[in-house]
Amino acid sequence: MQIICISRYSYGYGKELAEKLAAKLGYECIGREELTDQATASGIPVGKLEMAIMKRHALSEELAIEMDRFKAFLTASLCEKALNSGPNGGIVYHGRTVHLILPGLTHIMRVRAIADMEDRIEMAMQRLHLTREKAKSYNEQVDEDIRRWVRFFYNVNWEDPSLYDVTINSAHLSIENAASALMHMAQLPEFQVTPALKQTIEDLLLASRCRTAIGNDERTREVKATVRAQKGNVSITYLPRHSRQAQYIPQILENIQGIRSLTCTVATTNILCIQEEFDPGAPSFQHLIEVAEKWNAAVELIRLAAQQGAGSAVEPEDHNAPLTERSAKDNGGILDDVPDSKEELGHGLPEAMNKLIQVGRAGAVHTVYGGAQALEGRLSKTEKYSLIVVGDVFMSRGAAVQKRMKRDLISLLIDHIHVPVIGTEDLKEQYLFGPKQWLETIGYAIASALLYMGVLTYQGPILQFLSTPGTQHRIIAAIAIGLFAPVAAFIIGGLAHNILKAAKLE
Repeated sequence: MQIICISRYSYGYGKELAEKLAAKLGYECIGREELTDQATASGIPVGKLEMAIMKRHALSEELAIEMDRFKAFLTASLCEKALNSGPNGGIVYHGRTVHLILPGLTHIMRVRAIADMEDRIEMAMQRLHLTREKAKSYNEQVDEDIRRWVRFFYNVNWEDPSLYDVTINSAHLSIENAASALMHMAQLPEFQVTPALKQTIEDLLLASRCRTAIGNDERTREVKATVRAQKGNVSITYLPRHSRQAQYIPQILENIQGIRSLTCTVATTNILCIQEEFDPGAPSFQHLIEVAEKWNAAVELIRLAAQQGAGSAVEPEDHNAPLTERSAKDNGGILDDVPDSKEELGHGLPEAMNKLIQVGRAGAVHTVYGGAQALEGRLSKTEKYSLIVVGDVFMSRGAAVQKRMKRDLISLLIDHIHVPVIGTEDLKEQYLFGPKQWLETIGYAIASALLYMGVLTYQGPILQFLSTPGTQHRIIAAIAIGLFAPVAAFIIGGLAHNILKAAKLE
């Protein structure tokens, strides 16, 4: 049940290398095109996903769910073929870094096959009957499409050498010699399956089968679910707004073999993030993800964009319009394309949404044009939140005006939504535990210890001071208590708050 993954260019020699290696090892050879066709036949709109990613359109929630289904389909197909190959068999896959959807399988041999551009141009000219310039442009465009797909699908750089165990260059090795070298490499202990790795393959197969079954059933097709399996114990987490559909999940999964126990839990809350420009690599966005994971929350993104035209009434753009059943099935998954829009490019919303998809925290995504009033109208139609985070907004204004307008927006949201609203700059300090919080905790602990020691050591004089008769003295005692109590509450409360925050119980 060995797995070898060869990542290749278009019109490179990766496919031929995979076929030769599979023949030498006696393994089954599987291509990306084969699995993609099977996924499309099963109703997954792979074509729509590719068009949205290649043209940098923001993925709607429906497409994000379809991406999860596609990943589950690929995982199930590869794991099933690997297990069916037997202890001495295996599979050779050629495509685009598919090993990244098989987490925990450290025995996978990861190969990258590259070919000289001139050779690829000649091959494209012969097979597609193109001129040299058109063949060169075609290869460059396909390569860019692959880079973009891998970045969206796996959130990595396709050309990062750390993703692979070895790189094979056709300029230096023939297919025959490269296959022979990889065949001997496959015999190394690092690429052999252990009982623990076999169990991991079985867990991945069970989880992906459950996810596929949820996506294939019309009652739960739109449920955003995260599925995990460990030795037959399956856990499923879904968003609060899908509670009604999720009630059918146990019934849908009852016939799947291998499930020992099934636990369905709802994501406990929702977090709303409002920005004009999104940067998934920014520290503040990582802090947002950490808070979401800490709270088991789904993150909804709203891009607050400038008005599209002076005096124009623009409806909020909703990226969550559901796919129709007909559109997903009658055309083999290739849905009608949408025109390019410069408005969709450069603001980082697709990349941010993809990052949330990768970590399993993606909620809805919207674009609202206008200012605070337009946003207020949009939020009146959405679900409840436990936290609203406001990032960089009104970026076309001057620094002072931008700061004032952001402050006014936060005040408006607090009055309208009645939940905590903070800026991204305050997110880490308020809800995460870092070095600064450790120092604060130590300071609070020392102050609390001194406070208790002082009270216990001098409790006699303190009681005498508080019980001394006389109106004037009682007034002084009341003032002293009024000053001391808030200070003591602040110190002890700060210590308790930080301890609960460190224990993720606040």
